[in-house]
Amino acid sequence: MPNDFVAIDVETANADVSSICQMGIVGFVEGQEADSWQTLLNPEDFFDPVNVGIHQIREADVRNAPRFPDVAPAVERMLADRTVVSHMPFDRLALEGVARKYGLSPIRCTWLDSARVARRAWPQFAASGYGLANLAEFCGIAFRHHDASEDARAAGHILARAVTHSGVSVAEWIARSQEPISPGCGRSGGTGSPRTGNPSGPLAGEVIVFTGALVMPRREAADLAARVGCDVADSVTKQTSLLVVGDQDIRVLAGHDAGFGPT
Repeated sequence: MPNDFVAIDVETANADVSSICQMGIVGFVEGQEADSWQTLLNPEDFFDPVNVGIHQIREADVRNAPRFPDVAPAVERMLADRTVVSHMPFDRLALEGVARKYGLSPIRCTWLDSARVARRAWPQFAASGYGLANLAEFCGIAFRHHDASEDARAAGHILARAVTHSGVSVAEWIARSQEPISPGCGRSGGTGSPRTGNPSGPLAGEVIVFTGALVMPRREAADLAARVGCDVADSVTKQTSLLVVGDQDIRVLAGHDAGFGPT
């Protein structure tokens, strides 16, 4: 059916996307929540206090939990040949990473990013404000953030609201979400640097920001980045995954190194 899908979310033990310690999957039928599944996972990796502070899952909590290979057959049954929704690319990258970690075949499915849908469904979120919590509040969705099944449920309901609001089906959003948000934010349009990345590029899912003086025009650098898959943004946000720093006046940095500050 055009509006049937499954939504997924994972939590990780540390910055390695393959260190999944919790996974939640929620099924939707014709845009309505139908079933859910969640499990803790032993990532066989260390727990970073930063991550624990976010999701409150500790090493002791997963000591006797299954490893990903133990649940992989069940996960594949739930996702294979389905439209799989995640909010931002992290969950897709995590599932691909954990498959590589254990030498498993990737699950064949069609991924759909609910953040990309929301940025196109509601113009006010085209450039910013499309984080899961903010969109859930906008849509009136109550949920417990950083719990895998709760986050998956929120992502699924955001997509369902976008479908209702836009009149564009889930099946149609698969293609529409890969198109430019607007003529001014396309791969080669506009006067600034924002671009929507090539979904087939090797860096698909990355969000890149350029700062400082580059050896080539900013527009050209943005076009090259979009060609290999990066979404190009004008400023650093919580969604930024790559920061390219050109020649910079050290006086501007006030003695600090260039990089990400607290988010």
